[in-house]
Amino acid sequence: MGIKKYIADKDTTITNAYGIDLSYRATGSNMGAADILETFSIYGQQTTSSAELSRVLVQFPVSTVITDRAAGTIPESGSVSFYLRLFNARHSEQLPKDFTVNVLAVSSSWQEGQGLDMEGYTDKTKDVIEGSNWINANSNFVSSSATIKLAGGTNLASMHGQTFTLTDSDGTSQLFTIDYNSSTLTGGTIGFDAPGIDQNDNAMAAIKSAINNISALDIEASTITAVGDATSEHTLLLKQKTTGIAGNISIDLSGVTGLSVDGSSAAFTGGDGKWASSGGDYHTSAYVAGSTMPGYSFTFENGYEDLLLDVTSAVEEWIDTDGQPNYGFGIFLTSSQEAYTATASGSVPANTSGQQKSFYTKRFFARSSEYFFKKPALEARWDSRIMDDRGQFYSSSSMAPAADNLNNLFLYNYIRGTLKSIPEHHSDIKVKLYASSNGVPVGNPLNSAPYASLTYPLTGIYKTQVSINTTSSVIHDVWSGSAGGEYKTGSIKVKNFNTTSTRFANDNPQYVTKITNLKPFYNKDEKVRFRVFTRERNFSPTIYTVANSEAQGTTLPSSSFEVIRMVDERTVIQNSTGSTSYHTFMSYDNSGSYFDLDMSLLEPGYMYGIKLAFYSFGNWKEQEEVHKFRVENN
Repeated sequence: MGIKKYIADKDTTITNAYGIDLSYRATGSNMGAADILETFSIYGQQTTSSAELSRVLVQFPVSTVITDRAAGTIPESGSVSFYLRLFNARHSEQLPKDFTVNVLAVSSSWQEGQGLDMEGYTDKTKDVIEGSNWINANSNFVSSSATIKLAGGTNLASMHGQTFTLTDSDGTSQLFTIDYNSSTLTGGTIGFDAPGIDQNDNAMAAIKSAINNISALDIEASTITAVGDATSEHTLLLKQKTTGIAGNISIDLSGVTGLSVDGSSAAFTGGDGKWASSGGDYHTSAYVAGSTMPGYSFTFENGYEDLLLDVTSAVEEWIDTDGQPNYGFGIFLTSSQEAYTATASGSVPANTSGQQKSFYTKRFFARSSEYFFKKPALEARWDSRIMDDRGQFYSSSSMAPAADNLNNLFLYNYIRGTLKSIPEHHSDIKVKLYASSNGVPVGNPLNSAPYASLTYPLTGIYKTQVSINTTSSVIHDVWSGSAGGEYKTGSIKVKNFNTTSTRFANDNPQYVTKITNLKPFYNKDEKVRFRVFTRERNFSPTIYTVANSEAQGTTLPSSSFEVIRMVDERTVIQNSTGSTSYHTFMSYDNSGSYFDLDMSLLEPGYMYGIKLAFYSFGNWKEQEEVHKFRVENN
């Protein structure tokens, strides 16, 4: 089974809505411990043009995803998809229809908090208590800073007339111009005093004074540090006077000779506490892989749907060691559906493309919900099938399409009961097929490419695809290394495509299934492999067959499973027959079909049922049997 679920490790709702008495906005309220998440837009409630908004923040443990990938628990990039799942919470309020939400990566670190009140908004952070709200991302109020550096040996005369601009956290900018021939230090002019000056300490002192003389610029230049004598490298510390994330602004000194921002980031950094923009900071730039973050949207046609969204690109950006930091997702109505606002006012952003009507209210279950299966989740899905054709190996035929003439063969290298990689370079492994005589390989190889193309789907498992035309009823596959050492010799019964079959799609074959190793109880921490036996319902063996042979099953290559909770028949793992991820498709080998199930995906204390479906003659057919078991804590 190719499913791994990661429950959110932080979530909250932030809002600028009015309180119950409509006398104040709840911009300082925190709802991090509530068991509900809520997004809405209300227009014209407090006044005829008032705008009230609510947004959801949710973050997932991507560090655990990284650990799981390193351990081989989930596949590499390109072989796995990640889905964001939020579950609808029913309520008695009005439910909007036909609306769309943005799902954008948050660009700043935020705190979950311990607030509970989603009605009166009485749980406030007061800029001291830990937790995010509409105004603040967290309670860590710090000013951003930067250090600019004047390189030793700089020809100060060459800096004459060069300019740079500084911007403070409020968006006020000031252009600074270097005047080598003047002593002016006001109005943005940085006078280096007189021709012939060649001391970096005097030049840096002039830069400091010129910055501090601009009273409208909320930036303080403070400490000058020399590395050597008066002409060597000098640095100057700059600090935004206002705390908050908005102070983390880039600085471009590229046009000034010898002057640069010290460190790896050409910007003010370290500012924290207040969001750069009220209502949260989000990645909104056009997506460029390896540089920016993708943005998503999801439309609710009826309003009560769950949110299920492929966010693979965003998660892979977070996983990448050179990618963006993980601060989770923000979920809120698109600007075209959030409330109309002519101009920005206090905590209300300008939105001239908004709606002059309300979308109230969409609610999801939060991670603190009592409902095990309804917590926000990041779900990894991948195709984990092992399709081993050893039990249904066909000789190639001109009557069959090329794809149907291919047979998958696997080598499983079990060492002391555990799959281990063969300690030899993979490309040196050979696979040769031979005819059989008295149960042993004979003659020359039947396959023209003994170095059959190999892949390695899992540790200790080796796969090749072969196509041969043979009249032999039994052949042998011989796996060996470059030095001639034989790893394994297998035996394969060869089938032939029956071109005279009278079966047609309207025969509608029926099947009977049994999970042969099903137990009544499982521990919540178990990972179980279920073996599925399948045969046609109208199978009528002869007396000789019953007396002399094991029951012969049917292996259907396309088969899937789902899991339901018996007490309420809720589908807790839905089959993937309608998707391209194949994450609930069953594997098969010489013994028939099988699948793995991680019991940690299921809530202990309940009875569950496995339902199977097969694709046969152009249709998916769900089996009647429900294979029941119970999950316990121990």
